[in-house]
Amino acid sequence: MLGTRHCFNSIADSRYNLLSLKPMHDVVSIDAAARTVTVEAGVTYGQLCPYLDSKGFALHNLASLPHISIAGAMTTATHGSGEKNGNLATAVAGIEMLTAAGDEVKLSRQADGEMFRGAVAGLGALGVITRVTLDIQPSYTMRQYVYENLPLRQMQDHFDEIQASGYSVSLFTDWQNKRINELWIKCRDAFAAPQELFGARLAAKNLHPIAELSAENCTAQMGVPGPWYERLPHFRMGFTPSAGKELQSEYFVPRRHAVEAILAVERLREQVSPHLLITEIRTIAADDLWMSTAYKRASVAIHFTWKPDWPAVSRVLPMIERELGPFEPRPHWGKLFTMQPAVLRHRYQKLGEFIRLAAKYDPKAKFRNDFLDTNLFAG
Repeated sequence: MLGTRHCFNSIADSRYNLLSLKPMHDVVSIDAAARTVTVEAGVTYGQLCPYLDSKGFALHNLASLPHISIAGAMTTATHGSGEKNGNLATAVAGIEMLTAAGDEVKLSRQADGEMFRGAVAGLGALGVITRVTLDIQPSYTMRQYVYENLPLRQMQDHFDEIQASGYSVSLFTDWQNKRINELWIKCRDAFAAPQELFGARLAAKNLHPIAELSAENCTAQMGVPGPWYERLPHFRMGFTPSAGKELQSEYFVPRRHAVEAILAVERLREQVSPHLLITEIRTIAADDLWMSTAYKRASVAIHFTWKPDWPAVSRVLPMIERELGPFEPRPHWGKLFTMQPAVLRHRYQKLGEFIRLAAKYDPKAKFRNDFLDTNLFAG
């Protein structure tokens, strides 16, 4: 199954047939009383959010870019940021899917409990997601502030305070000069925006996470108020997201080990920086979705946007995975990693139940591929 194809590994690859959800992009209904919206699974956040806002509603969180599809984000446990904000899949209240046998299946958080929690971040292994029902809330306004050159020592000493400074907080670094290049703070409530924050200086203009790139592609900063869907993402719909041609990796470690994990990667700066465009660091609340990277643990995500040189990146990733090893990292399902399958499987307590759920809905393994067989089912 293909969503919007913002994916860097082979999780959606097939030697046989590919099915695209792209034509399925309608909003089906809004239930104002229940505070839910039902959409076809191919709808992107960039399509849904302005419509929701026009009806007076919003989502609790968004990813860095609005170009991705609802089903693709849900299925791979893609996330936004925020100490109290679950990933995008935690907004899912119900799903409809078509199995390989042609059966229609409807699952909801309210009625199907554990089976629902196993199916939401389903990794494409269960069937074709056709519709998704999401929790919504009243629309809200946000402001975004960017600070430059946060000393690494200040990050180390004040990480909790920094993360608590906004609704959604991102740290961007190239791992050079013992600093965090940029600190992005997205606020729903009042924020005084001092000129200096933990040694970082308030930016005097809009910035791109990669300093040498134009901020034209980015959402408005400088504390200018705007709708939630024009502040929660870093990048604007209709513009090239991130750097354009790139590779990506991301690892999730327990939130309580955030500073230790960041410093572990920083020790690899000489190996990492030559191949890196930028690293982003964010926190995500714990959830109860079986195959979510934040299952049962509040997490910090350390994300790498790489130059498009896979041979070089493939040599660096094992070093990063080794340094993060004591913290039992979980790699993002849609990004590049080299972790051994046996190690990866050990990170998911509910894997056995998930394999049985896949066998229930796809007994002939029609939705399986090399990625799923190698990383999950072979064991």
